[in-house]
Amino acid sequence: MTGRKVDLMARGFPPIAAASARVLILGSLPGQRSINAGEYYAHPRNAFWPVIEQLFGIPAAAPYALRVNGLKECGVALWDVLHASQRRGSLDSAIDTAAAEANGIAAFLDAHRQVCLVCFNGQKAAQLYRKLVVPELRDPQPATVTLPSTSPAHAAMPFAKKLDHWRIVQTNAARKRTEGSHSPKGPAAGVTGAPRGPLHT
Repeated sequence: MTGRKVDLMARGFPPIAAASARVLILGSLPGQRSINAGEYYAHPRNAFWPVIEQLFGIPAAAPYALRVNGLKECGVALWDVLHASQRRGSLDSAIDTAAAEANGIAAFLDAHRQVCLVCFNGQKAAQLYRKLVVPELRDPQPATVTLPSTSPAHAAMPFAKKLDHWRIVQTNAARKRTEGSHSPKGPAAGVTGAPRGPLHT
């Protein structure tokens, strides 16, 4: 008698975005807690929503729908690089890149031309983006920056230091499309690419 086959395919969510989004935050693929809850960053020890609370005043304890609407109003879009992949557990290191299916990020960026900065929530998202998304992008491409992961698996960096890195989201989400400066504003170490719009640090 053979055991029941375990489905290891993890699948992500649709993007959270308003038409006027200026910053796109990309994770790799939702963890199992998030998938079970049907919410981005649902793990209670993930620092994402506490970071967002500090940046935009959206309470981390607010109902999920209110947090989502708050992000949209602040000009922040949220998605993952992957639509689906084989993965045992929730760790990024367990993602089977050979089975990875990318989201339609190129089409998303074409439809959201005001996005000037793509922020990766951790190194894995950046690696997957370079491998699976960049070959599909048209020029001009938005600038990119890799931020410290908010995952509880990457808790060695103090929250305050992570927050300092993440402030680039706040400063670029708040900018006006017609502003003329193209130089990053804020803690922008690691920003790459020629921005297709004003980028602030």
